[in-house]
Amino acid sequence: MMGQHDGGKKNVRAIDPELLCSWLSARSIVRGLPLPVPDHGGWRVETGSPDELRRHVFAGPDPAISTLASTIISPHILIKMCGPGEQLLQLLPPGWQLLQGRFFMTHQGGLAVQSLPAGYRLDVVTANGITEARILAQDGGIAASGHAVEYGGVFVFDRIVTEPAHQRRGLGRAIMAALGARQGSGSARRVLVATEDGLKLYASLGWEVQSPYSTAAIAA
Repeated sequence: MMGQHDGGKKNVRAIDPELLCSWLSARSIVRGLPLPVPDHGGWRVETGSPDELRRHVFAGPDPAISTLASTIISPHILIKMCGPGEQLLQLLPPGWQLLQGRFFMTHQGGLAVQSLPAGYRLDVVTANGITEARILAQDGGIAASGHAVEYGGVFVFDRIVTEPAHQRRGLGRAIMAALGARQGSGSARRVLVATEDGLKLYASLGWEVQSPYSTAAIAA
C-alpha cells in the first residue's frame, strides 16, 4: 500500500459533485474517452486500456462505494474518491489496496506569462476545442508538453509533463501559462488533478488543494 501525502488536508473543502463531474467530463474529452455516466451515486468512465478497463469516481465517502466494490472482481476496475485514502479504504472489502494518491486542485486569479530559456521553442495548437502545448528542445525533441480543454464551465489542465533531462528550467510553468492563455471564458473554473511530483509546482503558481483524490483497486 502506498502512502499518501496529506496535500494540505487541513484546508480540504467538500467537493461540489457538479464541479467534479464537469472536470471528469472535460478530462474524458481531452483524452478521447466516453463521457462519464451516473452509476452508484458517482460516475463511471469506460477507460478501456489494458491497465484500467473502467473507473468509478465519487465526490466523497458514500455507502454505495461498498455496494459497488462487492460486485467488482477485476484488478483493472478502479474506484476513485475525493477524500483521504484511509477513508476510501474503510469502505472497501478486504483485498483492496490504495494506489498512488493525487490531489484535486483549483486556481483563481491571473496567469503570469512565462519566458522560455534560450534554445527552446513553444508550439501551441488548438483543434476541436482541445489545446496541446509543446516545448521543443534544440534537437527537435519534446522537452515538455501539456493539454487543456474548456467544457461545462471548467477549464481543465491535463497531462503536464516535463521530461527529466529538461526539468528545473521553468518549462512546466511555461506550459501552464501557454495553455491558460487559450481559456475563453473568464468565468470557467480552472481545475486539475496533481500527482505528488506536480503538487509543489502548482502550489507555487497559486493553485489550491481542494481535496485528496484517492484511488483503490483489488490487489493483483
